[in-house]
Amino acid sequence: MPTRGTATETRHRPRILAVDDDERNLMVVEEVLSPLGEVVCARSGEEALRYLLKDEFAVILLDVLMPGMDGYETANLIRQREQSKRTPIIFLSAINKEDAHMLRGYDAGAVDYVFKPFDTLILRSKVAVFVDLFEKTREIKENAAQEQRLLQANLRAHIEKLEAEHALRRSKERQEAVLRALPVVFYSRSTEPPYPALFVSDSVAALTGFSPQRFTSEPAFGISRIHPDDRKKIDEAHADAIRHGVYTCEYRWQAADGSWKMVLDQGVLAPAEGDQPRAFFGTLLDVTDRRHLEEQLAQARKMETIGQLTGGIAHDFNNLLASVLSGLSLIERRAKLPESSQKVLEMTRHAAQQGAELINRMLAFSRRQQLTPAAVSVPALAETLERMLAPVLGGLIRLRWKIDPDVGSPHADRGQIELAVMNLVLNARDAMPQGGTITVGAENRAGGSDTPEVEPGDYVVLYVEDTGVGIPPQSLAKVVEPFFTTKEVGKGTGLGLSTAYGFARQSGGTLRISSEVGRGTRVELWLPRSQEVADVPTPLQPVATQPASNVSPRQRPEILLVDDAADLRELTAAILIERGFSVRTAAGGAEALALMEREPDRFDVIVTDFAMPLVSGLDVIRFARNLRSGWPAIIISGYADASSIGDRPEDVALLGKPFSDEALVEAIMNCLNNGAVSDARRGVV
Repeated sequence: MPTRGTATETRHRPRILAVDDDERNLMVVEEVLSPLGEVVCARSGEEALRYLLKDEFAVILLDVLMPGMDGYETANLIRQREQSKRTPIIFLSAINKEDAHMLRGYDAGAVDYVFKPFDTLILRSKVAVFVDLFEKTREIKENAAQEQRLLQANLRAHIEKLEAEHALRRSKERQEAVLRALPVVFYSRSTEPPYPALFVSDSVAALTGFSPQRFTSEPAFGISRIHPDDRKKIDEAHADAIRHGVYTCEYRWQAADGSWKMVLDQGVLAPAEGDQPRAFFGTLLDVTDRRHLEEQLAQARKMETIGQLTGGIAHDFNNLLASVLSGLSLIERRAKLPESSQKVLEMTRHAAQQGAELINRMLAFSRRQQLTPAAVSVPALAETLERMLAPVLGGLIRLRWKIDPDVGSPHADRGQIELAVMNLVLNARDAMPQGGTITVGAENRAGGSDTPEVEPGDYVVLYVEDTGVGIPPQSLAKVVEPFFTTKEVGKGTGLGLSTAYGFARQSGGTLRISSEVGRGTRVELWLPRSQEVADVPTPLQPVATQPASNVSPRQRPEILLVDDAADLRELTAAILIERGFSVRTAAGGAEALALMEREPDRFDVIVTDFAMPLVSGLDVIRFARNLRSGWPAIIISGYADASSIGDRPEDVALLGKPFSDEALVEAIMNCLNNGAVSDARRGVV
């Protein structure tokens, strides 16, 4: 019989842990259960937990009521320990036979209850079930472990047999033929620096430009071509392989043509054979293209994030600029300013207009400006740009045009093409402080496998070449990022290339840059080729509009002005009133809907902001035209997604913020003149 209160390990008998603060109960349990296994007695929950840290038990008998830590607390702690959380627990209880107490015990992790005084037959029977289950489980585990050992031994023997058969069956010529057909280099090399190659497959010539003999005849040749910054990674990978048997490392390796290949090196430490030293067996894989594509994807994601941020601030910023410009116009008309104050006002207006232009360029970068693509005549475009660029290039710069006679028409927004090419030419001018030649050309190109950034198809490529200082390689990947510039502080915003890139991507094309320091730069603007014939633009004629201020109060057209920006709404209303219109304002879409529903025949023209909370400008117009078909309307917007604004009816004009007073009045007069208002209310026309 085992000694009570000890946990002496007995390999061939299962252990039973009895926990009770009553010595008499422990004696009974030990006497009844000792035939089933070794009984270990504990007089408190704390002592029981100490035993559980050292030994494994088939079952735990746990008294519910004990001083200090009771049975419920002890059971909870037992279940929290990984080693004992699956050990069956039988609660011993003398008084708590109520359902609530029993449920609490089961909730704490008990599998059964035994009530005092013990019925020895019941106690032995319940414990015997779990002891037998423990024995069977242990037996299954031991059998499984034995089977696993036999399986591994058999597998090793089988592998050794296959390797021997493979060595006998395969000739060296057949093996080398297979290796040459794979895009992977197989090798073995020494485990000692400089890790000389013992064997290299013939496929190494395609990867590196060097023969296998070059690697095996010169011990330090392989490692001498590794980039100096990556040598430390190689040493660390080999040291790790000595400890763990396997390694993976990525590094740059200089090929015969001078280019750097990104190589994935993976291998294992082979076991020693006889008196032969240990060696590494591994493979080399060229992952240069894969890493380049991953870098492009990361760059595209970064640019998209910046674009979303840029587009997000444009609406609020344009509202502020519109308020500034409208307020300046009101001050100019209402007050007679001295010449000095007038100059300050003009400077302020010019600064606000520059801010508006900056926002437009940021929207172009983020690819969210509203475009009107059409077939564009390249010769007509060149004629327009020639007139615009000549005054700003200076006497040291020669502008040369090189347009293929059969060049097609790009399908894009003409104004944005002009802006993009102008930015590229001005960048080229700044890159040639001592003067030089800027070549602007156009040619037809086809997108294919060598242009993964665009879909296959026909494109018109507009390019700008200069003979300037060039762009350093480390900066070439960053030049299309917004606000990145290599110019001195104050000589550039860093948005020229980024806006051109954003416009090209939004138009279905791309921007490609090649440069050599000291030789110059070539920037290509790829745009989809149109299947239509481009119309040559004619000079615009001034639009004559009758000023609304000439209208009598009774004939004044009534405008419903809807904008959630309070300052801009009030300034715009003041401008329209001064121009002779009658204006009713609404602070949002919901208020506008209520006004129109009460008086559906009152307002001649609706002027509404696009981006408003809850009810957008498009919602306002749709509601209005349910009440009155063809209700004249104008949308004003500081920023909106192009696809959303594109859903507006064709006869609804779009006016971008900040807008001039004349542009707003002209848009309203065009609505009135288009015949959408009844003759009774069209006294102004």
